[in-house]
Amino acid sequence: MSNWTRDFFIYLSQNKFLNESAKKWGFRLGAEKFVAGTTIREVVPVIKKLNEKGIHVTLDHLGEFVNEKKEATLAKEKVLEMLDVMHNENLDSHLSVKLTQLGLDIDFDFCLENMKEIVERAKEYGIFVNIDMEDYSHLEDTFNILFELRKESDLVGTVVQSYLYRTADDMEQLKDVRLRIVKGAYKENDDVAYQSKKEIDANFLKLAKQRLLDGKAFTSIATHDHHIINELKQFVEENNIKKDTFEFQMLYGFRQEMQYALKEEGYAFCTYIPFGQDWFGYYMRRLAERPQNLQLIWKDMLYDDKGKVKRKPVAALAIMSIGLLYLSRKKKWEKAS
Repeated sequence: MSNWTRDFFIYLSQNKFLNESAKKWGFRLGAEKFVAGTTIREVVPVIKKLNEKGIHVTLDHLGEFVNEKKEATLAKEKVLEMLDVMHNENLDSHLSVKLTQLGLDIDFDFCLENMKEIVERAKEYGIFVNIDMEDYSHLEDTFNILFELRKESDLVGTVVQSYLYRTADDMEQLKDVRLRIVKGAYKENDDVAYQSKKEIDANFLKLAKQRLLDGKAFTSIATHDHHIINELKQFVEENNIKKDTFEFQMLYGFRQEMQYALKEEGYAFCTYIPFGQDWFGYYMRRLAERPQNLQLIWKDMLYDDKGKVKRKPVAALAIMSIGLLYLSRKKKWEKAS
């Protein structure tokens, strides 16, 4: 996919009007294939089905960039409810959270207190909490909160992104912390991040191999790229790396057969399951990463369940309007530069 198309979908993911409107639309644009439901109760059967196949799950209640304390507090209560359900239903699952959903953009200490309450409940149940990494502007605060939380519990870790130049140095400070390695899904400037797929992929492999050799803490290798997966499988075999020190991880709805195949080959496997009404930003970033899913958008925007053209394709009109705005702004940015 071209950088222009990727940037466009990232731009859509950050549009407040579309994110708010999507809550009213319900699942559209093919999102139901990649977002497991809107409530924790809807998601429980999905988790149990994967657990029956020996697949572990990490669960994410979607939401980010919250700017009001009331909304952040509600998000915290949702997370606590998730932990209660995981425990009571005996689910083979851990938790993924975003700090901006829990008030990081409002006040650092407020967010930290919310996270302390979450980590305390998770520790009581023996459930691991993973702090998702967001855009570069939140990286330092994310690490600072992580280090504060780990004073009270070892059952908390975070994510590192291979598109950032600094990640190798960060990993040196995180050798004893459970990590998920990802490529990175936000638009970052070339002064902090690699821009080409080739460079990002190469750094991903470099980071994953070094982490597997260190072997001091558990590692989640999060990629859908079979070339990377196959190279790492060979690396693991050549270096006699124990399979219980790492897992492969993919997103719900992506490459399902490969997920099952990796588990059948004896590798630990985890599926990242998102749910909730705040699905739009997450889904747009997934489209930015995987052009194969674009056909789902056009089909859902323009046609109903019977294959007929929609009389009032609201989602299509909204996205096309924002798209035109993006194009006009992009032209101005190019002229200015």
